[in-house]
Amino acid sequence: MSTTIEPSVTLNNSDKFYIGGEWVAPSTDSTFALHSGATEEVFATVAEAQEADLDRAVAAARQAFDHGPWPRMTHVQRAGYLTAFADELERRVEQISTLWTYETGAILPVTQYGAAELAEVLRFHASLATTYPFETSRNPGPNSAAAGLVVREPVGVVGAIVPWNGPAMMMVWKAAPALLTGCTIIIKASPEAPAAGYVLAEIADSIGLPPGVFNVITADREVSELLVRHRGVDKISFTGSTAAGRKIGSILGGRLGRATLELGGKSPAIVLDDYDIDAAADALAFQASFITGQVCGSLTRVIVTKNRHDALVDALAARFAATTVGDPFDPATMMGPLASEAQRTRVEGYIAQGVAEGARLVTGGHRPAGLDRGYFIEPTLFAGVSNDHVIAREEIFGPVTSVIAAEDEADAVRIANDTDFGLSGAVFTGDVERAYSVARQLRTGAVSHNAFRLDPWMGFGGFKQSGIGREGGIEGVSGYLETKSILLDSYPAHVSTPVQSGPGLS
Repeated sequence: MSTTIEPSVTLNNSDKFYIGGEWVAPSTDSTFALHSGATEEVFATVAEAQEADLDRAVAAARQAFDHGPWPRMTHVQRAGYLTAFADELERRVEQISTLWTYETGAILPVTQYGAAELAEVLRFHASLATTYPFETSRNPGPNSAAAGLVVREPVGVVGAIVPWNGPAMMMVWKAAPALLTGCTIIIKASPEAPAAGYVLAEIADSIGLPPGVFNVITADREVSELLVRHRGVDKISFTGSTAAGRKIGSILGGRLGRATLELGGKSPAIVLDDYDIDAAADALAFQASFITGQVCGSLTRVIVTKNRHDALVDALAARFAATTVGDPFDPATMMGPLASEAQRTRVEGYIAQGVAEGARLVTGGHRPAGLDRGYFIEPTLFAGVSNDHVIAREEIFGPVTSVIAAEDEADAVRIANDTDFGLSGAVFTGDVERAYSVARQLRTGAVSHNAFRLDPWMGFGGFKQSGIGREGGIEGVSGYLETKSILLDSYPAHVSTPVQSGPGLS
């Protein structure tokens, strides 16, 4: 099998950064080369930010927050910009999805669906302008003031550090609540997948966002760390590995900077005894190939009772073996390449470790036949995995699934929770009451029923070492706000109906 000819792609202003409402030249001529995962060929180059470029971006965002009009607008006024952003973004779905496929290897139908959803994320946040409790009245406690207000104000300058697997999605999930609340933002794009940042910056420019409100640079780890350490940045919103999240958290702890950390996962899928094996295999095989397994919440640990272990393994193996791997722009392809050579090397290393530890490699584990170029790997299935194996403990970030046998439902829950992570999970059962019962026992930030689902309207984030805070939904807005109590001698005129509840209650 060989890859077909990839579509042409245009990336404007890739030799510049978007800072302070302008496309500005970088401080050096250092660049990053962007490689197609399917062909390994360079399809674009982008400027690499250095410390001077970062300082310029922070200064612009700081000026816009401290002295500009943006945080002083009403939420409804800012929502108007979000709606305009959504309208323009909707016209660029094909551009964003094509770039996303080039950078990550995700098949085009997946990136088209994801890109089409971005405008709705912005519109959802725009709708919160009139419904979110940015200000509530309270009855103060005894011997206090006559009137009390709790107001929620923007946290300030936000540094958004975005991963390479879903770049456009992560940028919008971070930018939407930041902009709604009145924050200014610096998007630090990944060197592997920065293209969406340039498209979003073009949109910000075209809709007339005030200078310094929305800034985009591309940088590697050293400059990313400088962003985290920068005292001109009030909050870091990071999505990425747990190891990087720990370091960011420790740095911010030293200066009491705010943070949202959406980190790694090793998510369990519990298949209960009443659920059809073939239906479970269909759902699990589909999600295993989603973005080539490069998804933090991917269900990589499948837990099933011993008496059904072999049947589920056989069903999964048949579906994995039938997965068409190849050109992500080909409509017949079911799974594309990994995002980079480094990522493929990492995944191959874990596969070798699984074999060395005694897990049974059922199918996959190699470069697909006929695909001599590109960062391809077969969807890979291990059986007879112990929850103590490295492949069951560490995040692989590739299409590698481990099937683990449990004694019964209680043991399955125990195994599911026996992990350092707690990002996502799923329960497969025909009984919604059992699904709810097991979901409540899982120590994860999200649980799905009979499928793998990520819902930005519900909020997403983890327990334990899978992170702090939430992205998306109403819950995701709070991370971009600071809470202030105001005690007054009487309620101001705009508070038409003060609460009449007990002290401290609204």
